[in-house]
Amino acid sequence: MSKATDELFKNVISHAKEYGFVFQSSEIYDGLSAVYDYGQNGSELKNNLKTYWWKAMVQMHENIVGIDAAIFMHPTTWKASGHVDGFSDPMIDNKDSKKRYRADQLLEDKIAKYEADGKTDKAAALQAAMDDALKAENLPRLKELIVEQEIACPVSGTRNWTDVRQFNLMFSTQMGAVADDADVVYLRPETAQGIFVNYLNVQKSGRMKIPFGIAQIGKAFRNEVIARQFIIRMREFEQMEMQFFVRPGTQKEWFNQWKEERLKWHLALSIDPAKYRFHEHTKLAHYADAAYDIEFEFPFGFKEVEGIHSRTDFDLSQHQKFSGKKMQYFDPEVNPETNQPYGNYIPYVIETSIGLDRLFLLTLVSAYEEEDLSTAEKQDSRTVLRLHPCLAPVKAAIFPLTKKDGLPEKAREIMDKLKLDYNIQYEEKDAIGKRYRRQDAIGTPFCITVDHQTLEDDTVTIRYRDTMSQERVAAADLERIIGNLVSWKNLLK
Repeated sequence: MSKATDELFKNVISHAKEYGFVFQSSEIYDGLSAVYDYGQNGSELKNNLKTYWWKAMVQMHENIVGIDAAIFMHPTTWKASGHVDGFSDPMIDNKDSKKRYRADQLLEDKIAKYEADGKTDKAAALQAAMDDALKAENLPRLKELIVEQEIACPVSGTRNWTDVRQFNLMFSTQMGAVADDADVVYLRPETAQGIFVNYLNVQKSGRMKIPFGIAQIGKAFRNEVIARQFIIRMREFEQMEMQFFVRPGTQKEWFNQWKEERLKWHLALSIDPAKYRFHEHTKLAHYADAAYDIEFEFPFGFKEVEGIHSRTDFDLSQHQKFSGKKMQYFDPEVNPETNQPYGNYIPYVIETSIGLDRLFLLTLVSAYEEEDLSTAEKQDSRTVLRLHPCLAPVKAAIFPLTKKDGLPEKAREIMDKLKLDYNIQYEEKDAIGKRYRRQDAIGTPFCITVDHQTLEDDTVTIRYRDTMSQERVAAADLERIIGNLVSWKNLLK
Protein backbone atom coordinates (compact mmCIF):
# COMPACT_ATOMS: atom_id res chain seq x y z
CA MET A 1 0.00 0.00 0.00
CA SER A 2 1.47 3.39 -1.00
CA LYS A 3 1.60 6.27 1.45
CA ALA A 4 -1.23 8.06 -0.41
CA THR A 5 -3.57 5.06 -0.44
CA ASP A 6 -2.71 4.27 3.18
CA GLU A 7 -3.64 7.83 4.12
CA LEU A 8 -6.86 7.58 2.09
CA PHE A 9 -7.89 4.38 3.87
CA LYS A 10 -7.16 5.89 7.29
CA ASN A 11 -9.28 8.92 6.37
CA VAL A 12 -12.18 6.69 5.28
CA ILE A 13 -12.05 4.78 8.59
CA SER A 14 -11.94 8.05 10.53
CA HIS A 15 -14.82 9.45 8.47
CA ALA A 16 -16.86 6.29 9.07
CA LYS A 17 -16.68 6.85 12.82
CA GLU A 18 -17.06 10.64 12.84
CA TYR A 19 -20.24 10.55 10.76
CA GLY A 20 -21.98 7.56 12.32
CA PHE A 21 -21.26 4.81 9.81
CA VAL A 22 -19.11 2.28 11.71
CA PHE A 23 -17.99 2.09 15.35
CA GLN A 24 -15.69 -0.32 17.12
CA SER A 25 -17.89 -2.72 19.08
CA SER A 26 -17.89 -2.13 22.87
CA GLU A 27 -15.54 0.81 22.40
CA ILE A 28 -16.08 2.15 25.93
CA TYR A 29 -14.53 -1.11 27.16
CA ASP A 30 -11.58 -0.75 24.76
CA GLY A 31 -13.41 -2.63 22.02
CA LEU A 32 -13.69 -6.22 20.90
CA SER A 33 -11.22 -7.27 18.24
CA ALA A 34 -12.61 -7.86 14.73
CA VAL A 35 -16.17 -6.93 15.78
CA TYR A 36 -17.86 -3.70 14.64
CA ASP A 37 -21.18 -1.91 15.07
CA TYR A 38 -22.98 0.01 12.34
CA GLY A 39 -24.10 3.49 13.39
CA GLN A 40 -27.13 5.51 12.42
CA ASN A 41 -25.94 6.27 8.89
CA GLY A 42 -24.10 2.98 8.44
CA SER A 43 -27.19 0.93 9.24
CA GLU A 44 -29.20 2.93 6.68
CA LEU A 45 -26.55 2.43 3.97
CA LYS A 46 -26.29 -1.26 4.85
CA ASN A 47 -30.07 -1.71 4.65
CA ASN A 48 -30.13 0.03 1.27
CA LEU A 49 -27.44 -2.33 -0.03
CA LYS A 50 -29.50 -5.28 1.19
CA THR A 51 -32.58 -3.88 -0.54
CA TYR A 52 -30.66 -3.44 -3.79
CA TRP A 53 -29.46 -7.05 -3.68
CA TRP A 54 -32.87 -8.46 -2.64
CA LYS A 55 -34.73 -6.58 -5.36
CA ALA A 56 -32.23 -7.65 -8.03
CA MET A 57 -32.03 -11.25 -6.87
CA VAL A 58 -35.57 -12.06 -5.70
CA GLN A 59 -38.02 -9.42 -6.86
CA MET A 60 -36.70 -9.31 -10.44
CA HIS A 61 -36.64 -13.11 -10.87
CA GLU A 62 -39.85 -15.11 -10.93
CA ASN A 63 -38.01 -18.34 -10.16
CA ILE A 64 -36.05 -17.14 -7.11
CA VAL A 65 -37.55 -16.87 -3.62
CA GLY A 66 -36.10 -15.73 -0.31
CA ILE A 67 -35.95 -17.32 3.12
CA ASP A 68 -34.60 -16.44 6.57
CA ALA A 69 -33.11 -19.53 8.22
CA ALA A 70 -32.12 -19.71 11.89
CA ILE A 71 -28.54 -19.15 12.99
CA PHE A 72 -28.60 -22.30 15.15
CA MET A 73 -28.84 -25.55 13.22
CA HIS A 74 -28.73 -29.23 14.14
CA PRO A 75 -25.05 -30.16 14.79
CA THR A 76 -25.18 -32.93 12.17
CA THR A 77 -25.66 -30.20 9.55
CA TRP A 78 -22.03 -29.23 10.01
CA LYS A 79 -20.84 -32.84 9.91
CA ALA A 80 -22.59 -33.27 6.58
CA SER A 81 -21.21 -30.01 5.18
CA GLY A 82 -17.65 -30.89 6.21
CA HIS A 83 -17.22 -27.96 8.57
CA VAL A 84 -16.69 -30.03 11.73
CA ASP A 85 -13.79 -31.97 10.25
CA GLY A 86 -12.46 -29.63 7.60
CA PHE A 87 -13.23 -25.99 8.43
CA SER A 88 -9.90 -24.99 9.89
CA ASP A 89 -6.87 -22.82 9.23
CA PRO A 90 -3.18 -23.59 9.78
CA MET A 91 -2.17 -21.55 12.82
CA ILE A 92 1.18 -20.74 14.39
CA ASP A 93 1.97 -18.96 17.68
CA ASN A 94 4.89 -16.74 18.57
CA LYS A 95 6.15 -17.87 21.97
CA ASP A 96 7.34 -14.41 22.98
CA SER A 97 4.37 -12.23 22.02
CA LYS A 98 1.79 -15.01 22.64
CA LYS A 99 0.14 -13.88 19.41
CA ARG A 100 -1.44 -16.36 16.99
CA TYR A 101 -1.21 -16.05 13.21
CA ARG A 102 -2.40 -17.89 10.15
CA ALA A 103 0.69 -19.55 8.71
CA ASP A 104 -0.44 -19.07 5.11
CA GLN A 105 -1.09 -15.35 5.66
CA LEU A 106 2.40 -14.82 7.08
CA LEU A 107 3.76 -16.40 3.91
CA GLU A 108 1.37 -14.41 1.70
CA ASP A 109 2.64 -11.19 3.28
CA LYS A 110 6.20 -12.25 2.46
CA ILE A 111 5.17 -13.04 -1.14
CA ALA A 112 3.55 -9.59 -1.43
CA LYS A 113 6.77 -7.98 -0.15
CA TYR A 114 8.83 -9.86 -2.73
CA GLU A 115 6.47 -8.68 -5.48
CA ALA A 116 6.59 -5.08 -4.25
CA ASP A 117 10.39 -5.23 -4.31
CA GLY A 118 10.38 -6.63 -7.85
CA LYS A 119 11.63 -10.06 -6.75
CA THR A 120 9.04 -11.92 -8.81
CA ASP A 121 11.06 -15.14 -9.07
CA LYS A 122 11.30 -15.46 -5.29
CA ALA A 123 7.59 -14.63 -4.97
CA ALA A 124 6.63 -17.31 -7.49
CA ALA A 125 8.86 -19.93 -5.87
CA LEU A 126 7.48 -19.26 -2.40
CA GLN A 127 3.91 -19.26 -3.72
CA ALA A 128 4.45 -22.66 -5.35
CA ALA A 129 6.05 -24.12 -2.22
CA MET A 130 3.22 -22.84 -0.02
CA ASP A 131 0.54 -24.13 -2.41
CA ASP A 132 2.15 -27.58 -2.42
CA ALA A 133 2.29 -27.66 1.39
CA LEU A 134 -1.34 -26.53 1.75
CA LYS A 135 -2.57 -29.02 -0.84
CA ALA A 136 -0.76 -31.86 0.93
CA GLU A 137 -1.83 -30.51 4.35
CA ASN A 138 1.86 -30.65 5.26
CA LEU A 139 1.90 -28.50 8.39
CA PRO A 140 5.59 -29.11 9.27
CA ARG A 141 6.53 -27.85 5.77
CA LEU A 142 4.61 -24.62 6.38
CA LYS A 143 6.68 -24.00 9.50
CA GLU A 144 9.87 -24.80 7.58
CA LEU A 145 8.96 -22.16 5.00
CA ILE A 146 8.32 -19.56 7.73
CA VAL A 147 11.71 -20.36 9.29
CA GLU A 148 13.52 -20.42 5.93
CA GLN A 149 12.06 -17.05 4.98
CA GLU A 150 13.16 -15.61 8.36
CA ILE A 151 9.65 -14.30 9.03
CA ALA A 152 9.42 -12.51 12.38
CA CYS A 153 6.42 -11.82 14.58
CA PRO A 154 5.15 -8.27 13.83
CA VAL A 155 4.64 -7.68 17.57
CA SER A 156 7.72 -9.18 19.27
CA GLY A 157 10.09 -9.05 16.29
CA THR A 158 11.32 -12.55 17.16
CA ARG A 159 11.21 -15.81 15.19
CA ASN A 160 10.44 -18.03 18.18
CA TRP A 161 7.60 -20.04 16.61
CA THR A 162 5.52 -23.01 17.74
CA ASP A 163 4.62 -25.85 15.38
CA VAL A 164 1.80 -25.20 12.91
CA ARG A 165 -1.53 -26.83 13.78
CA GLN A 166 -5.09 -26.72 12.52
CA PHE A 167 -7.53 -24.41 14.31
CA ASN A 168 -11.29 -24.83 13.70
CA LEU A 169 -13.00 -21.53 12.90
CA MET A 170 -16.48 -22.39 14.19
CA PHE A 171 -17.81 -20.89 17.41
CA SER A 172 -19.43 -23.54 19.57
CA THR A 173 -21.84 -23.23 22.47
CA GLN A 174 -24.25 -25.40 24.44
CA MET A 175 -27.99 -25.71 23.93
CA GLY A 176 -30.00 -27.00 26.85
CA ALA A 177 -31.19 -26.04 30.32
CA VAL A 178 -28.39 -27.90 32.13
CA ALA A 179 -24.88 -27.39 30.82
CA ASP A 180 -23.78 -30.96 31.66
CA ASP A 181 -26.61 -32.41 29.57
CA ALA A 182 -26.40 -29.84 26.78
CA ASP A 183 -25.71 -30.61 23.18
CA VAL A 184 -22.88 -28.75 21.47
CA VAL A 185 -24.24 -26.49 18.74
CA TYR A 186 -22.44 -24.05 16.49
CA LEU A 187 -22.94 -20.50 15.38
CA ARG A 188 -23.23 -20.96 11.62
CA PRO A 189 -20.00 -20.17 9.74
CA GLU A 190 -21.99 -19.60 6.51
CA THR A 191 -25.62 -19.09 5.53
CA ALA A 192 -25.70 -21.56 2.62
CA GLN A 193 -26.53 -24.63 4.71
CA GLY A 194 -29.77 -23.03 5.91
CA ILE A 195 -30.81 -22.95 2.26
CA PHE A 196 -29.78 -26.55 1.54
CA VAL A 197 -31.61 -28.06 4.51
CA ASN A 198 -34.75 -26.13 3.47
CA TYR A 199 -34.48 -27.08 -0.21
CA LEU A 200 -37.31 -29.65 0.00
CA ASN A 201 -39.56 -27.40 2.09
CA VAL A 202 -39.26 -24.52 -0.34
CA GLN A 203 -39.50 -26.67 -3.47
CA LYS A 204 -42.68 -28.41 -2.32
CA SER A 205 -44.45 -25.50 -0.60
CA GLY A 206 -43.63 -23.12 -3.45
CA ARG A 207 -44.22 -25.71 -6.20
CA MET A 208 -40.86 -24.66 -7.62
CA LYS A 209 -39.62 -26.10 -10.89
CA ILE A 210 -35.98 -26.58 -11.88
CA PRO A 211 -34.21 -24.25 -12.45
CA PHE A 212 -35.00 -22.18 -9.37
CA GLY A 213 -33.12 -20.31 -6.67
CA ILE A 214 -33.32 -19.68 -2.94
CA ALA A 215 -31.84 -16.45 -1.57
CA GLN A 216 -30.99 -15.40 1.97
CA ILE A 217 -29.38 -12.52 3.84
CA GLY A 218 -28.03 -13.35 7.28
CA LYS A 219 -25.31 -13.26 9.90
CA ALA A 220 -22.46 -15.78 9.98
CA PHE A 221 -19.66 -16.23 12.49
CA ARG A 222 -16.04 -17.28 12.16
CA ASN A 223 -13.41 -17.28 14.86
CA GLU A 224 -10.92 -15.38 12.73
CA VAL A 225 -7.66 -15.00 14.60
CA ILE A 226 -6.23 -12.15 12.56
CA ALA A 227 -8.20 -8.92 12.60
CA ARG A 228 -7.00 -6.44 10.01
CA GLN A 229 -8.11 -4.09 7.26
CA PHE A 230 -11.09 -2.74 9.16
CA ILE A 231 -14.35 -4.57 8.29
CA ILE A 232 -12.76 -6.78 5.61
CA ARG A 233 -12.24 -9.65 8.06
CA MET A 234 -14.59 -9.92 11.02
CA ARG A 235 -15.75 -12.53 13.48
CA GLU A 236 -19.41 -11.59 13.01
CA PHE A 237 -20.36 -10.69 9.46
CA GLU A 238 -23.27 -10.73 7.05
CA GLN A 239 -23.68 -12.65 3.82
CA MET A 240 -26.08 -12.34 0.91
CA GLU A 241 -26.28 -15.71 -0.81
CA MET A 242 -28.34 -17.34 -3.52
CA GLN A 243 -28.24 -21.03 -4.32
CA PHE A 244 -29.56 -21.80 -7.80
CA PHE A 245 -30.69 -25.39 -8.40
CA VAL A 246 -30.21 -26.70 -11.94
CA ARG A 247 -30.43 -29.88 -13.96
CA PRO A 248 -27.11 -31.85 -14.04
CA GLY A 249 -25.33 -31.14 -17.28
CA THR A 250 -26.56 -27.53 -17.51
CA GLN A 251 -24.38 -26.17 -14.71
CA LYS A 252 -21.70 -24.70 -16.98
CA GLU A 253 -24.25 -22.62 -18.90
CA TRP A 254 -25.87 -21.35 -15.70
CA PHE A 255 -22.51 -20.70 -14.05
CA ASN A 256 -21.44 -18.44 -16.92
CA GLN A 257 -24.78 -16.65 -16.91
CA TRP A 258 -24.67 -15.89 -13.17
CA LYS A 259 -21.01 -14.88 -13.37
CA GLU A 260 -21.80 -12.18 -15.92
CA GLU A 261 -25.05 -11.10 -14.26
CA ARG A 262 -23.43 -10.59 -10.90
CA LEU A 263 -20.67 -8.37 -12.32
CA LYS A 264 -23.29 -6.25 -14.10
CA TRP A 265 -25.04 -5.81 -10.75
CA HIS A 266 -21.85 -4.35 -9.26
CA LEU A 267 -21.14 -2.10 -12.24
CA ALA A 268 -24.66 -0.64 -12.14
CA LEU A 269 -23.54 1.31 -9.06
CA SER A 270 -21.46 3.52 -11.42
CA ILE A 271 -18.20 2.48 -9.78
CA ASP A 272 -15.13 2.53 -12.02
CA PRO A 273 -15.14 -0.81 -13.94
CA ALA A 274 -11.33 -0.87 -13.77
CA LYS A 275 -11.65 -1.44 -10.03
CA TYR A 276 -13.24 -4.85 -10.61
CA ARG A 277 -11.79 -8.07 -11.94
CA PHE A 278 -12.57 -11.77 -12.08
CA HIS A 279 -10.24 -14.19 -10.34
CA GLU A 280 -10.48 -17.82 -11.36
CA HIS A 281 -9.86 -20.51 -8.77
CA THR A 282 -7.19 -22.77 -10.23
CA LYS A 283 -7.33 -25.08 -7.20
CA LEU A 284 -10.97 -26.04 -6.75
CA ALA A 285 -12.66 -27.48 -3.69
CA HIS A 286 -13.15 -31.22 -4.11
CA TYR A 287 -16.89 -30.78 -4.73
CA ALA A 288 -16.70 -27.87 -7.20
CA ASP A 289 -16.30 -27.92 -10.97
CA ALA A 290 -15.88 -24.13 -11.45
CA ALA A 291 -15.27 -21.13 -9.21
CA TYR A 292 -14.62 -17.43 -9.79
CA ASP A 293 -14.33 -14.49 -7.43
CA ILE A 294 -15.34 -10.94 -8.22
CA GLU A 295 -12.52 -8.88 -6.73
CA PHE A 296 -12.45 -5.15 -6.01
CA GLU A 297 -9.38 -2.97 -5.76
CA PHE A 298 -9.40 -1.54 -2.25
CA PRO A 299 -6.66 0.91 -1.17
CA PHE A 300 -4.75 -2.15 0.14
CA GLY A 301 -5.13 -4.19 -3.06
CA PHE A 302 -7.63 -6.49 -4.78
CA LYS A 303 -9.84 -8.49 -2.41
CA GLU A 304 -12.74 -10.85 -3.00
CA VAL A 305 -16.21 -9.32 -2.55
CA GLU A 306 -18.30 -12.04 -4.19
CA GLY A 307 -17.85 -15.69 -5.12
CA ILE A 308 -19.63 -17.57 -7.89
CA HIS A 309 -19.26 -21.33 -7.47
CA SER A 310 -20.52 -24.42 -9.27
CA ARG A 311 -20.94 -26.80 -6.33
CA THR A 312 -22.26 -29.85 -8.28
CA ASP A 313 -24.62 -32.02 -6.19
CA PHE A 314 -22.27 -32.21 -3.20
CA ASP A 315 -24.37 -30.35 -0.63
CA LEU A 316 -27.72 -32.02 -1.26
CA SER A 317 -26.05 -35.43 -1.60
CA GLN A 318 -24.31 -34.99 1.75
CA HIS A 319 -27.53 -33.96 3.49
CA GLN A 320 -29.34 -36.91 1.90
CA LYS A 321 -26.61 -39.24 3.21
CA PHE A 322 -26.54 -37.84 6.76
CA SER A 323 -30.29 -37.24 7.20
CA GLY A 324 -31.66 -40.24 5.32
CA LYS A 325 -34.14 -37.92 3.56
CA LYS A 326 -34.40 -38.07 -0.23
CA MET A 327 -33.20 -34.84 -1.82
CA GLN A 328 -34.18 -35.89 -5.33
CA TYR A 329 -36.28 -33.87 -7.73
CA PHE A 330 -38.58 -35.43 -10.32
CA ASP A 331 -38.16 -33.58 -13.62
CA PRO A 332 -41.09 -34.27 -15.98
CA GLU A 333 -39.52 -32.44 -18.92
CA VAL A 334 -38.61 -34.67 -21.86
CA ASN A 335 -34.95 -35.26 -22.68
CA PRO A 336 -34.73 -34.77 -26.49
CA GLU A 337 -31.91 -37.33 -26.69
CA THR A 338 -33.88 -40.16 -25.10
CA ASN A 339 -37.43 -38.90 -25.66
CA GLN A 340 -38.06 -39.81 -22.02
CA PRO A 341 -38.58 -37.56 -18.94
CA TYR A 342 -35.39 -36.55 -17.18
CA GLY A 343 -36.86 -38.21 -14.11
CA ASN A 344 -35.33 -38.27 -10.63
CA TYR A 345 -32.01 -36.61 -9.88
CA ILE A 346 -30.28 -34.59 -7.19
CA PRO A 347 -30.00 -31.03 -8.55
CA TYR A 348 -26.66 -29.34 -9.10
CA VAL A 349 -26.12 -25.95 -7.47
CA ILE A 350 -24.72 -22.63 -8.67
CA GLU A 351 -23.89 -20.38 -5.73
CA THR A 352 -23.51 -16.62 -5.65
CA SER A 353 -22.23 -15.39 -2.28
CA ILE A 354 -21.45 -11.77 -1.48
CA GLY A 355 -19.99 -10.37 1.72
CA LEU A 356 -22.25 -7.49 2.74
CA ASP A 357 -19.62 -5.87 4.97
CA ARG A 358 -17.05 -5.90 2.17
CA LEU A 359 -19.66 -4.47 -0.22
CA PHE A 360 -20.34 -1.75 2.36
CA LEU A 361 -16.63 -0.90 2.56
CA LEU A 362 -16.09 -0.81 -1.21
CA THR A 363 -19.15 1.47 -1.51
CA LEU A 364 -17.76 3.81 1.14
CA VAL A 365 -14.25 3.83 -0.33
CA SER A 366 -15.54 4.47 -3.86
CA ALA A 367 -17.85 7.30 -2.76
CA TYR A 368 -15.35 9.11 -0.52
CA GLU A 369 -13.79 12.25 -1.98
CA GLU A 370 -11.85 15.15 -0.52
CA GLU A 371 -12.67 17.99 -2.91
CA ASP A 372 -10.66 21.21 -3.16
CA LEU A 373 -13.01 24.15 -3.79
CA SER A 374 -10.40 26.89 -3.39
CA THR A 375 -10.48 30.01 -5.54
CA ALA A 376 -7.99 32.83 -5.96
CA GLU A 377 -9.84 34.73 -3.24
CA LYS A 378 -10.59 31.95 -0.75
CA GLN A 379 -9.33 28.58 0.50
CA ASP A 380 -12.16 26.06 0.69
CA SER A 381 -12.73 22.31 0.59
CA ARG A 382 -15.29 19.68 1.41
CA THR A 383 -15.46 15.96 2.09
CA VAL A 384 -18.26 14.38 0.13
CA LEU A 385 -19.67 10.88 -0.21
CA ARG A 386 -20.81 10.51 -3.82
CA LEU A 387 -23.16 7.65 -3.04
CA HIS A 388 -25.73 6.56 -5.60
CA PRO A 389 -28.95 8.34 -4.52
CA CYS A 390 -30.67 4.96 -4.07
CA LEU A 391 -28.07 3.99 -1.48
CA ALA A 392 -27.72 7.31 0.37
CA PRO A 393 -28.65 6.98 4.08
CA VAL A 394 -30.57 10.28 3.99
CA LYS A 395 -32.42 11.13 0.78
CA ALA A 396 -32.91 14.84 1.49
CA ALA A 397 -32.28 17.40 4.21
CA ILE A 398 -34.65 20.30 4.88
CA PHE A 399 -33.32 23.61 6.21
CA PRO A 400 -35.28 26.65 7.36
CA LEU A 401 -33.14 29.67 6.46
CA THR A 402 -33.64 31.06 9.96
CA LYS A 403 -35.19 29.81 13.18
CA LYS A 404 -37.98 32.41 13.14
CA ASP A 405 -40.73 34.04 11.06
CA GLY A 406 -42.59 30.75 10.61
CA LEU A 407 -39.83 29.17 8.49
CA PRO A 408 -39.25 26.15 10.83
CA GLU A 409 -42.98 25.41 10.80
CA LYS A 410 -43.13 25.60 6.99
CA ALA A 411 -40.03 23.39 6.69
CA ARG A 412 -41.57 20.76 8.94
CA GLU A 413 -44.81 20.89 7.00
CA ILE A 414 -42.88 20.02 3.81
CA MET A 415 -40.90 17.35 5.67
CA ASP A 416 -44.07 15.67 6.94
CA LYS A 417 -45.26 15.20 3.35
CA LEU A 418 -42.01 13.47 2.36
CA LYS A 419 -40.89 11.43 5.36
CA LEU A 420 -43.32 8.55 4.89
CA ASP A 421 -41.61 7.61 1.61
CA TYR A 422 -38.06 8.90 2.18
CA ASN A 423 -35.58 9.21 5.03
CA ILE A 424 -35.52 13.00 5.57
CA GLN A 425 -33.43 15.05 8.01
CA TYR A 426 -34.34 18.43 9.47
CA GLU A 427 -31.56 20.87 10.41
CA GLU A 428 -31.72 24.45 11.61
CA LYS A 429 -28.42 24.90 13.47
CA ASP A 430 -25.49 26.88 11.97
CA ALA A 431 -25.15 28.74 8.71
CA ILE A 432 -26.51 27.15 5.53
CA GLY A 433 -22.97 26.51 4.24
CA LYS A 434 -22.06 24.43 7.30
CA ARG A 435 -25.27 22.48 7.00
CA TYR A 436 -24.50 21.72 3.36
CA ARG A 437 -21.06 20.40 4.34
CA ARG A 438 -22.47 18.08 7.00
CA GLN A 439 -24.95 16.60 4.53
CA ASP A 440 -22.25 16.25 1.84
CA ALA A 441 -20.20 14.24 4.33
CA ILE A 442 -22.95 11.63 4.78
CA GLY A 443 -23.85 11.54 1.09
CA THR A 444 -27.26 13.27 1.13
CA PRO A 445 -28.17 13.90 -2.54
CA PHE A 446 -30.45 16.92 -1.98
CA CYS A 447 -30.67 19.84 0.42
CA ILE A 448 -33.89 21.86 0.45
CA THR A 449 -33.91 25.41 1.85
CA VAL A 450 -37.10 27.08 3.03
CA ASP A 451 -36.88 30.90 3.03
CA HIS A 452 -39.18 33.89 3.17
CA GLN A 453 -40.08 33.56 -0.51
CA THR A 454 -41.43 30.06 0.31
CA LEU A 455 -44.06 31.67 2.49
CA GLU A 456 -45.15 33.83 -0.45
CA ASP A 457 -45.19 31.43 -3.42
CA ASP A 458 -44.57 27.95 -1.95
CA THR A 459 -41.26 27.50 -3.78
CA VAL A 460 -38.00 26.27 -2.26
CA THR A 461 -34.34 26.11 -3.23
CA ILE A 462 -33.05 22.61 -3.94
CA ARG A 463 -29.29 22.10 -3.94
CA TYR A 464 -27.68 19.04 -5.56
CA ARG A 465 -24.81 17.32 -3.75
CA ASP A 466 -22.58 16.38 -6.68
CA THR A 467 -22.64 19.64 -8.63
CA MET A 468 -23.57 21.97 -5.75
CA SER A 469 -25.90 23.68 -8.23
CA GLN A 470 -29.18 25.14 -6.98
CA GLU A 471 -32.57 25.76 -8.51
CA ARG A 472 -35.90 27.16 -7.44
CA VAL A 473 -38.73 24.64 -7.58
CA ALA A 474 -42.29 24.38 -6.36
CA ALA A 475 -42.58 22.59 -3.04
CA ALA A 476 -45.34 20.49 -4.58
CA ASP A 477 -42.80 19.10 -7.10
CA LEU A 478 -40.31 17.86 -4.49
CA GLU A 479 -41.81 14.39 -4.19
CA ARG A 480 -41.56 13.88 -7.96
CA ILE A 481 -38.01 15.32 -8.20
CA ILE A 482 -36.67 13.25 -5.32
CA GLY A 483 -38.63 10.16 -6.33
CA ASN A 484 -37.27 10.20 -9.88
CA LEU A 485 -33.67 10.40 -8.73
CA VAL A 486 -33.78 7.87 -5.88
CA SER A 487 -36.00 5.34 -7.66
CA TRP A 488 -34.69 1.77 -7.74
CA LYS A 489 -35.52 1.83 -11.45
CA ASN A 490 -32.27 3.76 -11.91
CA LEU A 491 -30.31 0.71 -10.75
CA LEU A 492 -32.58 -2.18 -11.74
CA LYS A 493 -32.93 -1.68 -15.47
